[in-house]
This record gives sequence, C-alpha cells and structure tokens, in this order.
Amino acid sequence: MSLLLVVRSRSTSLATRSRRYVTSSFRPFSSTERAIASSTDDLPVPSTDEEAKKSRQTPTKLKSYLDLAKAKLSALVVTTTAAGFVAAGTPLSEQATVAACCVVGTALCSSSAAAWNQILERDRDAQMKRTQQRPLVQHHLSVSEASIAATAWGVTGTGLLYFGTDPVTAMLGLSNIGLYAGLYTYMKPRSIYNTWVGAIVGAIPPVMGWTAATGGSLLDMDAMILGTTLYLWQMPHFFALSFMHRVDYKRGGFAMLPVLENDGDRTSQVVMRYAAYLAAVPLAATYAGVTSSMFALEGVALNSYALYVAHKFRQERTNANARKVFLTSLWYLPSWLVLFLLHSKVWDEEHDRDVLRDAIADTVHKIRAQGRQLCIHENAVAQNPVVGEEKCPVTLTRKTSAVVQQATKAMSTELKNHSERN
Repeated sequence: MSLLLVVRSRSTSLATRSRRYVTSSFRPFSSTERAIASSTDDLPVPSTDEEAKKSRQTPTKLKSYLDLAKAKLSALVVTTTAAGFVAAGTPLSEQATVAACCVVGTALCSSSAAAWNQILERDRDAQMKRTQQRPLVQHHLSVSEASIAATAWGVTGTGLLYFGTDPVTAMLGLSNIGLYAGLYTYMKPRSIYNTWVGAIVGAIPPVMGWTAATGGSLLDMDAMILGTTLYLWQMPHFFALSFMHRVDYKRGGFAMLPVLENDGDRTSQVVMRYAAYLAAVPLAATYAGVTSSMFALEGVALNSYALYVAHKFRQERTNANARKVFLTSLWYLPSWLVLFLLHSKVWDEEHDRDVLRDAIADTVHKIRAQGRQLCIHENAVAQNPVVGEEKCPVTLTRKTSAVVQQATKAMSTELKNHSERN
C-alpha cells in the first residue's frame, strides 16, 4: 500500500513538471523573435528527396538534343569520315573548308537519321530498359520538337555536303538518312536481315570522306576497302551487342537474330564468319597495292586476337564471351584505321607541297623508319639492300605475285629438263 502511494506521488510530480515545461515552451514570441521569423518567410522551402532526385535527373534541352542525335554514334561516324578524307592523301591545307563541310555535314546527316529513328521507334523504345531514358520516351522533348530538329539537321547536313563538297558525297549523305530512318527502321521488327541493311549505313561514312577529298571518286580501290572493312566490322560488333541484350530486344519486339533462337548458334556462326572475313582484308589491301606488305603482316597480329575471342564465343555462347567480342571490336576499329593510314602508299606518291599533308607524310615515314629498326628481316638484309624493291616483309602485290609465278615456272622447267637428262 505504501509502495503505491510512493509511485502515485512521483507520477503526480512528473506530471506537474511536464505541464510547467509545456507551458514555458509555448510562451508567446517576443517582438525580436517575431521579426526574425517574418524575415525568413520569403526563403525557398527545401524540396523533398524525391523532388530533388527528379530535379537532378531532368536533363537540359541541350543534353536532350544530343541524346536525340545519338552523339556518341555520330562521333564514331565523324571519326570514320575523317579517316576516309585523310586516307585520300590530298592537299589538306587547300581543302580545309571541304574537310570541315564534309565532317560537319556527315555528322548532321547522322544526327538526322538517328532522330527520325527515335521518333519512329519511341513506343518500342519505351519497352526496353536500354532505351527507356531516351528523350522522347521520357518526354524531355516533344515529337514536334524532335521532328523539327531532325528535318533541320538533315537539310543543313545535305546542303553543306552539296555546296561544300560535291554532289556524290551529298547523295551518299542523303541516302544514308533514308536508309537508316526508312528501310532499316522498317525492317528491325520484321526481319533479321535488318542488321545487314544497317551495316551499309555504317560503311558509307568513310567512303563519303574519300569522295569529298577526291571530288567524287566513288569506286577507287581505297574507298572500296574502307567501306568493306566498316561493313564487315559491324557484324561481330552488333551481333555481340544484340546477343547480350536479346531479352531487351525481345521485349521491344525487334527481330534480331539472337532473339529468334534459343542457343545463339547462328549468332556465333555469323560472328565467327565475319571475323574471318575481316582477317582477309589486310591481305587483300596489300595484294591490291593499296598498302605496303607490313599492313598484311600487322593485320595478322591484329586479327589473331579478334578471331580468338570470336572462336571462344562460338565454343561457349555466354554473355561474358559476347562482351569480349564487343569490347574487342571497340579497340579493333581505331587500331585498323591507324595501321591502314600508316601503311597506305598514298604517302609515297609525289604531290604538290602542302603543310598539313607533308606533316602527316613525314610522321608516317618516321614511324615506318622506327618500325624497320625492330624488324628482324629488315636487319637481316641490311647488308644487301635491294634497290627499288620493298625489303620487308614478303610482298603480296601483283608485281611480286608475277615474279613468284615466273620463278615457279622457271624452276618447274629446270626440274623437268633435269629429269629428262637423267
């Protein structure tokens, strides 16, 4: 009983202190405190975490237009176009304006094609995880805004190519817009051969660089080799990519080859086949007399690893091996372009003096000279140089092929005569 009285007494005391604290805590503000409070009424109210996150994720209009143009893809297009222009070996200082119109015009045509593609595929893009953040899907741009941009880029790009370069290059640029935004986009949900059509789009930019530099020479062997290489390169690149994202492509309703098979067998066959085709290009370029024989030799080293990862994917069709093929393709192309430019025979031809071209030619010759110092065959024959002939390595040009054939024929005749004498 006494214990209950003690507890009740303490509870009454605590309640009394609590009422006193509440009363003192909610006393009226003083005039000074009211002044301070009123001065903060105009300060911005902090946003919630969700609003702040949304604000950070909302891109600027510039970023949205860059995404609409697929800026990274357009950067690759610009690189291959510039490589094609430089590969022609024409006077670069005199053609600086032509080069600028070619590069900018091609980039604008590429941006136009990418924008029209996103406009037409926006509903499918909304179904795929890898494309759900595109500006039209997220409504960062309206369809009308995207259409105006796509039209402006296409008209401006084609105009720059026509008036700044030549009609052939302008025709190629305009055709690429139609091919990518038209036939390729139409075929993507309908046929597995959309990738083969899309590869034509990627093969054209280096040819545009070449035609712009040469005044429209479309069928030169150098241009054919550049275009063929870009076409073949896209097969391992895009089939590896589509294999990794096959579930996503299926969700979007696209008829990609990896989507329409369960085990990836045909996909790996295509990757392996086109990797083998790529390996033959340096040999063909050397045989055609476009590059020196060192390009064929270095091409063997470059393609050996590409063939290795393609074969590994063929043996074991996993996302990890597909990723290796894809990552290899990313460094393969710039490496191939550098080697092609380095061993191109255009730098050995006589030309009018030009500051930029001469600088590139001098750099190429210096790199070649340094490479010769590391060449075993070059050092072996240094004591007995052959005037007027390439010394390293085995030359695969038509001239050398004819010499080999003559030597073989002479040897066969000698052996036949020897056998008849015996």
